[in-house]
Amino acid sequence: MSTSRVAVWRNGAASVVGPDEPVVTAFDLGLGRGDGVFESVLVAGGTTPHLDAHLDRLRRSTGIMGLTHPGDDAVRAMVAAVTTGWPEGTEGACRVFLTRGLGDGTPPTLLALLAPVPAETLRQRTAGIAVVALSLGVPADFRATAPWLLGGAKTLSYAVNMAAQRHAHAVGADDVVFTSLEGRLLEGPTSTVVWAAGGRLHTPPVETGILPGTTQARLFARAEADGWPTAVTDGTVEDLHRAEAVWLLSGIRGATPVTRVDGVDRGDAGLSPRVRQLLAR
Repeated sequence: MSTSRVAVWRNGAASVVGPDEPVVTAFDLGLGRGDGVFESVLVAGGTTPHLDAHLDRLRRSTGIMGLTHPGDDAVRAMVAAVTTGWPEGTEGACRVFLTRGLGDGTPPTLLALLAPVPAETLRQRTAGIAVVALSLGVPADFRATAPWLLGGAKTLSYAVNMAAQRHAHAVGADDVVFTSLEGRLLEGPTSTVVWAAGGRLHTPPVETGILPGTTQARLFARAEADGWPTAVTDGTVEDLHRAEAVWLLSGIRGATPVTRVDGVDRGDAGLSPRVRQLLAR
């Protein structure tokens, strides 16, 4: 990836380094324990049009984790360091990582990585994806009362999320929709679930401990302004089967139409172009 870029926060400033240069010690708690948070920010037209929403969520995640936040100005400087001069015609995925560093009162580790959005991600935006429903194994209302489970934080601890996606690939699907122990819809491993039914757009409640979706929030705000009502709904997989359309939303992949749920093909009632137009405004 000769076009990849890396920046590290050193001595109070963002420093761009070579993609192959070491940037963290092996004793960093983000590496050894996944003790940190991150955000993935879309770079489009050479800019980061939705950065503010990610800064807000990063701050929220650090609060849940009890991490030291370096300040929005530092994060903005890191993003600027890797995106300056990025080709306008190439969409990029900028990932900002904040870890606990070495712990015991030491400064946090702050990194920024930038690389082109993978071709497969771009393809899925229009071609769609097949998903399988997998249980996360917790009741829907449990994480709201269990802060040690870090519900609503975008942490570096993504091993379960990636294992779920590998399982989906093994059974012939592309992605996953997590459900609670009692069968309520939660989220995807790297996405927010949205479905259209009854003339409304629906998404599960964040009180279940899911990550608040920045792309979902932007879509719902623009849909409401455009006369398309929205609702926070306690859905089930059966609701996805009955829905007019289903999407998985994320900052990099956008609104990806779901074309199959648990082996059952489904369409989008021609609604995906409207969703894409709303997000593109």
